[in-house]
Amino acid sequence: MAAQRSGAGGVAAGDDDADRARLRQLGYKQELKRGLGVVSNFAFSFSIICVMAGVTTTYNAGLRYGGPASMTLGWLVVAFFNGCVALSMAEICSAYPTSGGLYYWSAKLAGEEWAPLASWITGWCVTWALTTSTDFSLVQLVQVIILLGTGGANGGGYMASKYVVLAVHGSLLVLHGLINSLPIRWLSWFGHLGAFWNTAGAFVLVIMIPVVAKERASVEFIFTHFNTDNGMGIHDKAYILALGLLTSQYSLLGYDASAHMIEETKNADWSGPIGIITSVALSTVFGWIFLVALTSIVTNIPYLLDPGNDAAGYAVAQALYTAFHRRYGSGVGGLVCTGIVAFGIFLAGVACVASNSRMGYAFSRDKAMPFSHVWHRVSRNEVPLNVVWLCVVVAFIMALTSLGSQVAFQAMVSIATLGQYISYVLPIFFRVTTARRSFSPGPFHLGRYSIVIGWAAVLWVALLTVLFSLPVAYPIAKDNFNYTPVAVGGVLLLSVGSWVLHARFWFKGPIVNVDM
Repeated sequence: MAAQRSGAGGVAAGDDDADRARLRQLGYKQELKRGLGVVSNFAFSFSIICVMAGVTTTYNAGLRYGGPASMTLGWLVVAFFNGCVALSMAEICSAYPTSGGLYYWSAKLAGEEWAPLASWITGWCVTWALTTSTDFSLVQLVQVIILLGTGGANGGGYMASKYVVLAVHGSLLVLHGLINSLPIRWLSWFGHLGAFWNTAGAFVLVIMIPVVAKERASVEFIFTHFNTDNGMGIHDKAYILALGLLTSQYSLLGYDASAHMIEETKNADWSGPIGIITSVALSTVFGWIFLVALTSIVTNIPYLLDPGNDAAGYAVAQALYTAFHRRYGSGVGGLVCTGIVAFGIFLAGVACVASNSRMGYAFSRDKAMPFSHVWHRVSRNEVPLNVVWLCVVVAFIMALTSLGSQVAFQAMVSIATLGQYISYVLPIFFRVTTARRSFSPGPFHLGRYSIVIGWAAVLWVALLTVLFSLPVAYPIAKDNFNYTPVAVGGVLLLSVGSWVLHARFWFKGPIVNVDM
């Protein structure tokens, strides 16, 4: 593995000219303002990953379908293979530092004949459902905080209707849109705040949770207990372990942000890869420690998952509330801890809109979106303003599915998770197959380990695709049916169908907009 870059820690005076020249070589002119350094680039990915948010919002699923051991041990399995995905992405990012990221990489690595189709499929797999699910999970957590703060589900606490929840979700999206309309130097500040909050918040909670709890789970329970008595009809421990991987995998999602922000980053072909790797590495360590600390106060799984408890079945909120109430006679401290997580999710939402909008900007620059000329426009502050608000509107429209059925909304979450990982692995697959001999690495590269690590990443995502499509309960019924294969398959079918019927006649892949 090799990484070579002089002055990598800072930003040299000539880097901006070098970045412009490299972008020009890739076929694009500089339109966005380069105001981010390596730390700022890292901060956006770290903020989106936000392991406090990922663990908290998926903990119910991990606890019900897997149990403590499935999450704590499964995290280590995911950490290794997810690291392979991140390393391979970082290597490609260093070679092709453009905001198009994943779909641009696929075009360059798939070969001239397959480039248009490869970039089209990859681009449309990078959905904006992650923004929808991030903000919706924030609304649900705020609802639980208000519910517990007003007396709990069994004490007359306030439970908002689905229309109020949707309205709050829309308000949060608008706020995130306004923040993302600011110049990059201000947006960068929110990225730094997100990185600080994730670090400081996790540190505080990891110390506070075990200290406050009067009743703690044993080490044996945390690392060996599988929830075989979950009422789901599944008792095989290997199967349960596989189902529990969802919590870990969802919690380590979103680090492609470093690639999408790269045309606003100085020293791009170094800062982008480092942003990907460090965000994943730190999130992996902090997340596992946070997960173990949280699981240490899980002593009664059926009660925490029971919709009849004060938190209406939100396991993490109920566990924190109970721990503080038993120690101090009041659950206010638990609400504060939950609030720390909620603000982390808010900052993750800011970074989600930033990442999605840059992807949309790049995709429209290559005329791959309807009305591309509108979305490609850049404001006087050098911000892709139109596509920022398109991202907000699309995320809200996706959330409307929650009015009809929670199952429909869960399908959106499935697209956000599995669809995103498929888009991660497609350029890696092309790297280790069609571009195995032709790939020209950038300053960061994996040397002789590149192909091995790349194949490990490809096989891991292939396995995930199968695991996330398995039934989560038996017998299978409409209430427990796993719609992941339907949702993700639908996205793939639509993207392929649109290619066959329409796009193949005009879309030629990334477009050069400078004189070469």
